[in-house]
Amino acid sequence: MKQQNLLVKPKDNSIYQNFTAEEVGWEYLNFGARLMKKDETWQYDTAENEMAIVILGGNFKVDSAKGNWAVLNGRKDVFSGIAHTLYLPRRTKFTLTATSDTLDIAYSWVATDQDFAPYLKQPEEAAIEFRGGDNANRQINSLIQPGFPCHKIVCVEVYTPSGNWSSFPAHKHDERKTDANGMLIEADLEEIYFYKFQSPQAYAIQQVYTQDRSLDEIIRAKNNEAVLVPEGYHPVAACHGYHAYYLNFLAGSDQVLTATNDPDHEWIYGTWKTQDSRLPLVTASMNTVQSV
Repeated sequence: MKQQNLLVKPKDNSIYQNFTAEEVGWEYLNFGARLMKKDETWQYDTAENEMAIVILGGNFKVDSAKGNWAVLNGRKDVFSGIAHTLYLPRRTKFTLTATSDTLDIAYSWVATDQDFAPYLKQPEEAAIEFRGGDNANRQINSLIQPGFPCHKIVCVEVYTPSGNWSSFPAHKHDERKTDANGMLIEADLEEIYFYKFQSPQAYAIQQVYTQDRSLDEIIRAKNNEAVLVPEGYHPVAACHGYHAYYLNFLAGSDQVLTATNDPDHEWIYGTWKTQDSRLPLVTASMNTVQSV
């Protein structure tokens, strides 16, 4: 199903992003982001959904019947370290309390009929990959990676240095395909790009297009805005002078990142000569202890 409005602007309140799969015409992905003050609480029941909560900045503690967790060394913001990520299974009632002066979190929930163990993933556990090269070089931190013990959710955070291209050469994952041997060669996945920048005037340019151009949108994404990718290829370019951060949540037919490249640009693979000396933009060692 084609999504006509691909850009979701933030709301002017503490719950500054909040949309459901039903509201955007999807099947799987629901998304939210909120700012909390110290000692503020959020009570929630995952019900028939699994959930991943990513710390964008600050610290929290979470109390539930399935476990209790506390983060003491959360990053100041997304440009000051790597995320802590809390995975919670279905039927989990919890109370999340902000323990730093401010807490910024993003989260996604997806319906499931399967049960998995809750888990708080530490920044040093996130695999870091430098993908691409030349001015298409970027850093990917795997938070809920393929193979993580969950049902549907995949989550990565991506850092694209100023002026670089990202998610390029363009790829898509909008139909489930297997090869002659039954091996999966493309999954059918919905995807959210949630953006953060260090400066209010910064932005990234994202294109979302299908091969036949029945969908062909170019979007100017700014801080705290989300871009929906219901189908098609979806490359990104970071505005010169400003590093771009985006958090990806994906869910669909398989808990994978298996995709198909745009054949027009696939030749670019293997042509890169250099790696960007600005990478990594963040490491786990940058995470600092917040006030608690």
